[in-house]
Amino acid sequence: MAKTIGIDLGTANVLIYVEGEGIVLNEPSVVAIDTKKDKVLAVGTDAYKMVGRTPGNIRAVRPLKDGVISDFDMTEEMLSYFMSKLQAKGVMSRPSIMVCAPTNITEIERKAIIEAAEKSGGGKVYLEYEPKVAAVGAGLNIFSPLASMVIDMGGGTSDIAVLSLGDIVNSESIRVAGDRLNADIANYIKHKFGLQIGERTAETIKIQLGTAIPVDDPDEMEVRGRDNFSGMPETITLDANMVEEAMHDSLAQVAKAAHRVLSEIQPELSADIIDRGIVLTGGGALLRGMDKYLAHELDVPVMVSDSPLDNVAKGAGELLEHITKND
Repeated sequence: MAKTIGIDLGTANVLIYVEGEGIVLNEPSVVAIDTKKDKVLAVGTDAYKMVGRTPGNIRAVRPLKDGVISDFDMTEEMLSYFMSKLQAKGVMSRPSIMVCAPTNITEIERKAIIEAAEKSGGGKVYLEYEPKVAAVGAGLNIFSPLASMVIDMGGGTSDIAVLSLGDIVNSESIRVAGDRLNADIANYIKHKFGLQIGERTAETIKIQLGTAIPVDDPDEMEVRGRDNFSGMPETITLDANMVEEAMHDSLAQVAKAAHRVLSEIQPELSADIIDRGIVLTGGGALLRGMDKYLAHELDVPVMVSDSPLDNVAKGAGELLEHITKND
């Protein structure tokens, strides 16, 4: 019998969960193509190493933007490559697959995601919303009549949802997440220091220095880039509070979206969330102080899930096992 597979088709990373084995693949959502020969050179980790470092004829493409497919052919190539890697590891052919998507995708985008998964070697393909599967992956009992709330901050979107009795009661998806924070950092450094940095450097800064709340003794790091005026390589010193300043407005948008979701639900469900708190998942959950920042802004307890990066893929696999057993 074919195993069930959960796929977190993320803007920044693709994670694949296999029934009985857990997360078996976690690679960047990047494809490197040779534009002269129109062929794929590398996918995933190998392609990510080329971002910002390629000669003119090699282009590193991110086939997903803001949580949805922006380049269908490249998404299919990428998924097929990852699925063939799994088959090499002995995963059965044509498995049942659950893929996750942001809550605000269109019908056309839904069909594109399902078709890409089918063409990459999937059997029966299911599509489910990210915050719902993230809640399952974080260990929440979404089938209970008590409400649960999850904020899933990924690479392209932040998905916020209140769940009860196995379904989404209210949700919002905003295109403010990890990629936006990287862009915020790059723009801040460009305007404050006149220094151009690449996408990978911005992400490294976010990981090393990123904080959602100002700190008393901020860490520092040296950042290298290209001077806007001279065009020459230049080095500056950046601290964590500068990074907080750079990201502040975008993080406020996430808090406002969560506030809107909370303000539109029934009072009984609000009471459940005050009692049980909000669970924070996705890469954004790893940003220092993000839980404290949201708890302060929303006046509700906020907890980071145990393995925030794995929750969506793991939840997709577990939810699919639940569906296939009950079919």
